[in-house]
Amino acid sequence: MKAMILAAGLGSRMKPITDKLPKPLLDVGGISLIERSINQLIAFGVNEFVINVSYLGDQIKEALQSIDTMPKIIFIDEPFPYGTGGALINAKDFLGSDPFILSTADIIFDLSFHQLPSTVEAAHLVAVKNPEHNQRGDFSIKENSVFINDGINDFTYSGVSVINPDILDMHLSREYPFDLWNTILKPLIAKSMVSAHFDDSLWIDVGTEDRLKLARKVLKDEN
Repeated sequence: MKAMILAAGLGSRMKPITDKLPKPLLDVGGISLIERSINQLIAFGVNEFVINVSYLGDQIKEALQSIDTMPKIIFIDEPFPYGTGGALINAKDFLGSDPFILSTADIIFDLSFHQLPSTVEAAHLVAVKNPEHNQRGDFSIKENSVFINDGINDFTYSGVSVINPDILDMHLSREYPFDLWNTILKPLIAKSMVSAHFDDSLWIDVGTEDRLKLARKVLKDEN
């Protein structure tokens, strides 16, 4: 199975830490965020990766290419960040025709990948508890189907999902940048085409300096 890891963000909320180092290469527990994600996906059985890079992208490529045990990685360069949705369209020719795992490069997780389906109509999301920084949540689930309340929702999108590449076809001519959630997933959720399951495993969105400190503390305490 293939996986795509989104690694082209600017890391703006992490400045000045990310002025000279891209966020996916931040060290947490003695290993970079992106390498940790890759290792966990390899353990699940992923043997080929597509990774988009933009901001300080050469650093990411050099870091991963220097690791002898790395599996096959196809790097997709973006002259500017295309957004999470645009990145998928830009990489579509390398993703194949089968469903693939999608993950962001700035999360710490210990998810139960065996719960992921191998086939999906459109997309399947991994849901986690609403964290402090997203208490209103992103979506709710009824009988494994995703829906969005107008008010507070039960779960937050973890950033990990299984995507059927067929859902990208209608967006091939769309101008970059655009995001995955609002542009691609929300219309499919409205049609009840997106499924999900809840995972209560370790998950931290390393989006700010405070959450980076939290991730480092949690992993240190676990060890």
